[in-house]
Amino acid sequence: MTDGDRGGWRTRPARAADLEPVAELKAVVMRADLERLGRYDEHRVRQRLRDEFRPEHTSVVEVAGAFAGCVAFAPDEPGPGRRLFHFYLAPEAQGRGLGTAVLRTLLDRADTEGVPVRLTVVQGSPARRLYERAGFTVESEDPIDVRMVREPALRTPRPPAAGS
Repeated sequence: MTDGDRGGWRTRPARAADLEPVAELKAVVMRADLERLGRYDEHRVRQRLRDEFRPEHTSVVEVAGAFAGCVAFAPDEPGPGRRLFHFYLAPEAQGRGLGTAVLRTLLDRADTEGVPVRLTVVQGSPARRLYERAGFTVESEDPIDVRMVREPALRTPRPPAAGS
């Protein structure tokens, strides 16, 4: 998915060469939440990303041409819908509306397709507020994970242009 330039950011399709920078970003971004839950293992956090990395479903987020994050958006198995995962932004890119903008782009796509979007967020993660603002609700949770879903927004057809 390439979105072009949107306010200084863009996404580009991930490549195999993006695997290690993305794994390192995940380790940095997830560390505080995983430590709080007693689940941080510096090797396992990177290996889980390596095991799940699918370039065909992953986009790299760039700001002013520099690596700023990643997001995966894939068909939800067993179906219908999309799964949002591996959504990480570098700490210096957080808190500036970038996450909201990237998420909005993906949700617009799901709305056009008329499908729900599912994701899992770690208990206590500040990212949960981003997802709740975007319309996600809790499907289920356990002591570690919160599984959330967002149903597609109803699209209202635009009225015909004057004189049509």
